Amino acid sequence: MSFLSWGPAAVSPLAAPADDGPGNPWFSWQYVHDNADTIVAKLGFHAGITVETVLIALVVAVPLAVLAYWIRPLTGPILALSGVLYTIPSLALLALLAPLLGATNRVTVLIALVLYALLLVVRNALTGLTQVPAEVRDAAAGMGYSRFGRLWNVELPLALPGIVTGLRLATVSTVALVTIGAIIGNGGLGDLIMGGFWNNFYRAEIVTGTILCIALALVFDLALVGLGRLLTPWSRRRLA
Repeated sequence: MSFLSWGPAAVSPLAAPADDGPGNPWFSWQYVHDNADTIVAKLGFHAGITVETVLIALVVAVPLAVLAYWIRPLTGPILALSGVLYTIPSLALLALLAPLLGATNRVTVLIALVLYALLLVVRNALTGLTQVPAEVRDAAAGMGYSRFGRLWNVELPLALPGIVTGLRLATVSTVALVTIGAIIGNGGLGDLIMGGFWNNFYRAEIVTGTILCIALALVFDLALVGLGRLLTPWSRRRLA
């Protein structure tokens, strides 16, 4: 299949398409029942690649934010580079990566998603670090903390709200962007959405994929809100 082959070949076989009219409802429990295995597989792929993307972005972005925090002249280039990557249209980025990694490779989608997530995590992590009060840093230095000790024990914990905000934005954005991978057959729930259009505008397939995509984004966002509150108990006391 060519890279931009717009057709159902990249989509797993589902229930037969329905014509427009009463036989083509916007939602159908019968469709969900008949295609439960495929739907669960697409949902699992979507959730899995989202988690992978955010974790890789976190591992790459936080050190970049720390580097920009410690060496201020690097702040502009780091933010500019991640910003340029974020502005590349998703289809164009897939097309650029395809010759290097393969046109229908899962890794192609993963790398594209990580590049998009970097800016959101880097920017918010850097914001969190720069908002650590100067007197707190001075007090930590006065207590004998080294630069790395101060970063690990004082600055990163205080920057956690900013980091979590970046993770939330990156996660919700990634859930949406994964669907673009349907173009090369690796779009998770996007395969259902695009498959519905390919299958004679099969409404039940389109709406099922859409609802699950929105629900997945909400679940991930709420989970990160809870994680943020768990990791920053002092912020809860301050709000109380």
